[in-house]
Amino acid sequence: MWKWLHPYANPETSYQLAGRLQPWFTGLSAVLLLIGLVWALAFAPADYQQGDSFRIFYIHVPAAILSMGLYTSMAIIAFTGLVWQLKLADASTAALAPIGAVFTAIALFTGAAWGKPMWGTWWIWDARLTSELILLFLYLGVIALHNAFEDKALAGKAAGILAIVGVVNVPIIHYSVEWWNTLHQGATVTKFGRPAMAPEMYWPFLLCLFGFAFMTAAIVCMRFRTEVLARNAMRPWVRALALQASESQEAK
Repeated sequence: MWKWLHPYANPETSYQLAGRLQPWFTGLSAVLLLIGLVWALAFAPADYQQGDSFRIFYIHVPAAILSMGLYTSMAIIAFTGLVWQLKLADASTAALAPIGAVFTAIALFTGAAWGKPMWGTWWIWDARLTSELILLFLYLGVIALHNAFEDKALAGKAAGILAIVGVVNVPIIHYSVEWWNTLHQGATVTKFGRPAMAPEMYWPFLLCLFGFAFMTAAIVCMRFRTEVLARNAMRPWVRALALQASESQEAK
């Protein structure tokens, strides 16, 4: 049933696939973000309690969702790499970790900027904020382990184990507002059933969410291709690519 996936265990095949997908992801993200952000920032109605300050929601919430989604994806990839010894798993987790760390930092920064006018403080050791901060440290730990050993296989295994162990923090982040009494508001767009938002606010949010998701996919493809090249630098196909690029530069 999974035979169609087998060719993509080959680094060259996966490198070429990522190269084909990257322009599509880039184009989709540009269109969705342009429409979504203009709609959200200029045309969506102001919140009846928070006024225009709520508009940071259109960046904060997608960043928070992607920070958790990327870590979960990284943990799943790391698990498959450890169980089935997939060599490309290490390259994938190495590509995902810095992007996830950036989105986590964006979620923390925008959350603090949103919390100041709403809560009267930039930071409080709230369950949601604290667990999100721990997520950032987990990302940084995975990045550090990937660069801590000269042996890439050993580095990938150590980083993969941390990613798998740390995934327990993701449901803690999501359910923290239900398990503990926190300042952070409850689920608005991710709860089961109908979202607690007016359609004219919800639709631009969806456009921004998918726009950021496709942008993330484009960056992941770019970083994945870089990781594959770095880990296969001595392979003939990589040398052929380098020679082709050199000839192309000389022709210009």
